[in-house]
Amino acid sequence: MQCKEETNYTLGKEQVGKITNTTQIQELESIFKNDSLVAHLSEDNVAESSYDEYLVYNKEGDHLLTIIPKVEQDSSSTIDNIQIFDRNYKTVKGLSIKSKFSDIVSNYTVNKVQSTFSTAILFVDELNATITIDKKELGIKDFGTQKIDLDQIPDLAKIKRITMWFK
Repeated sequence: MQCKEETNYTLGKEQVGKITNTTQIQELESIFKNDSLVAHLSEDNVAESSYDEYLVYNKEGDHLLTIIPKVEQDSSSTIDNIQIFDRNYKTVKGLSIKSKFSDIVSNYTVNKVQSTFSTAILFVDELNATITIDKKELGIKDFGTQKIDLDQIPDLAKIKRITMWFK
């Protein structure tokens, strides 16, 4: 029973719990049968987003995941990416959204850092993931896209979001 529980929340390269790179959108309802799956389809919801997204909530109403398909309006499409919002999802090395920057660099190689107006995005190729840290965590108040080096990021900087990418 313990092993099954772990696979339900394991983050790995092209894996988020029971979802893998071959999982189709039509399988999500059965995978999350004990949770709530909300579909926001681009055609139905142009004002909110320009792409399909499937949000997963638990019974308590907590947002667990946002799943983006590769092909819109196609239930046989596989997954493009999944944003992680639940702290139960973690890698075999214990990385989760409740981790700090020091947990990332002590367990994984950060292959690239990209700066946006409000965040630093860390690329971790080993996981095929991007990890977003708010610039406020870095002590940067400028609203710009200046280059950020790893040594500028404090060890205790909190993770804002983890996105797992599927090829």
